[in-house]
Formats: sequence, structure tokens, C-alpha cells
Amino acid sequence: MTNDQRQYLSVAPMMERTDRHFRYFMRQITKRSLLYTEMVTTAAILHGDREKLLGFSPEEKPLALQVGGDNPNDLYTCAQIAEDMGYDEINLNIGCPSSRVQNGNFGACLMAQPEVVAKAVEAMQKATDLPVTVKHRIGIDDRDSYEDMREFVQVVSQTGCQRFSVHARKAWLQGLSPKENRDVPPLRYEDVYRLKQEFPNLFIEINGGIKTLEQVRDHLQFVDSVMIGRAAYDNPYLFATVDRDFYGETGEVRDRHDIIESMYPYIEYWTNRGWKLNAIARHLLQLFSGQPGTKAWKRHISEHGCRPGAGVEVIQGALAKVPQPPVLV
Repeated sequence: MTNDQRQYLSVAPMMERTDRHFRYFMRQITKRSLLYTEMVTTAAILHGDREKLLGFSPEEKPLALQVGGDNPNDLYTCAQIAEDMGYDEINLNIGCPSSRVQNGNFGACLMAQPEVVAKAVEAMQKATDLPVTVKHRIGIDDRDSYEDMREFVQVVSQTGCQRFSVHARKAWLQGLSPKENRDVPPLRYEDVYRLKQEFPNLFIEINGGIKTLEQVRDHLQFVDSVMIGRAAYDNPYLFATVDRDFYGETGEVRDRHDIIESMYPYIEYWTNRGWKLNAIARHLLQLFSGQPGTKAWKRHISEHGCRPGAGVEVIQGALAKVPQPPVLV
């Protein structure tokens, strides 16, 4: 992987967050950061509304499909579908600790079964030329030593899997909710750093509790890439300078007003096809986080965006309530 191709940053897959509308919105802010879908189960891909679940706009690329499952045959077919639809990567979820996911025997519980994960990865690799990657935790329950994680990565990497995105918290499979599993177990960044030291030929990405670009720079001294989750959703403008500062792009950094105005044609396109405005607008609410006018912006969208027939005029009205940034000369 050359420096031109490297993915220094990515936006983590997040359920009920990283749908196609959020991803298109993020592309108005960063063109280079890798984006992920929400996790989609193999059963949903094979039997559900594929266009609704997996459809995306070309502007969203580079884009990875994250899947959840453990059946090699199903994953083989899903990898073929991902390639046929034009995704750039297929990622296997070995990090979600929810009880629903555990009942399906996939997600974080598979950290205790590295051979099962290896077979799943091998099946996907046989089906596609796309990179097949894995997102996992540093451990689960009492199987949480560095040596346990090292064994997991050792077994899975023997398939030829090159990219591992590591959430630097263990997961408790019982007793904590998925939300608590994102906050309660302590972060152990040093374990991820050590993993990169011991597997220098693997592409190791770190995830968990990262909220600033200063933290990103610090982590990049020890790993190949940084994945940002909730902070990307709660403060999407965090990514405004990423293409310039991490990828060497030379274009001007867009201000928040320009970003919203660039969304108008997209909003018109989807609302004219029957999508409710709120399905798109909910992803825009945090763009002005911490800025003058953010309360008025959110209030206007919340009050008017749910009305029948609401369209781009609601977003235009909300934007008018936010002061324009000063012009620098």
C-alpha cells in the first residue's frame, strides 16, 4: 500500500448512524477518509431488500461494507455481492457485544473462536479480490490478555488478512449494554501499539475514545491508521481539515454553510422520491456543534422537518438562522 493509497483515518461503522445519507454528508467534508456502512448481517444481505440495505451513491467511495456472520458459505456469497455492487472493501465484525449478535454466534463472541473467524475470512477471500478486513476488540470477558489478542490476530492473519481495526477496549458479553461496552471497560492503547510492533507487516488501525486530531497524530506514531466513531457523528466538522492535513490535498477547507448548501440537490433528490426529510436531516444536526446559532439550527429542523412534505426549504430556513463565518482577508 503506497502513501497515496493509505487510509490514515476512517469513520467507524455505527448502527443507526452510518447509513447512506450520513456517508454522503461526510463526503462533503472529507473525500479521502474511509467510510463504512452500518453492520449488515449475512441473513439480511441474502434475504432482505438489498438495494435498501446496501445501496450507495458513487460519491461515498472509498466505502467498506461491514458484515456480521459466521457461516463461511453465507459470507462467501456476501463477499461476491459486495464486489458486484462496487464496494472497496468487506469488513467482518468481530467487535459487537450485543445479545442479539451473540445469539447469532457472531460479533465479539467470535474472539474466542479464532479458527472460525479464519475460515470465514478464507471463504470471503476466495469469493472476491476485494480486501477482506477484520474489526475486533482487544478481548472479551476473562479472555482479555494481550496474549489472547495476539493469538487471535496470529491465527486470522495466516489466511492472508492484512488489515485489523482494533477497538482498544475489551467487551463484556454479559452485564454491560453495547453502549456501556463503548465507555466502561478501560482503554488499553498500548496493547494495540504492541500489536503493531509484533506484526509490522500488518496494517493495524486503532479505535476507541479518540475525539481530536491531536490524538490522531499521537496514535499515528505507533499504528497505521485511526478510526473515529461517535466523535465523527457528534462533531462531523472535526474532519474538515483532514484531507489537507493528513492526505496533502490542496483545496480550500469548506466552511459549514458551504457544506450544507452542497447538500441541497441531494436532499431534493431523495425527498422528491418519497424519503422523509428527517431521515437525512438528523445527520446534519451536529455540524454547527459549539457554534453560534446551533440551538436555532437544531430547533428549526426539529420543529419543521417532521411535517408532511417537508423538503430542502426547511434546511434553508434553518441555515438562515446561523451566522455566516467572517470572511478572512
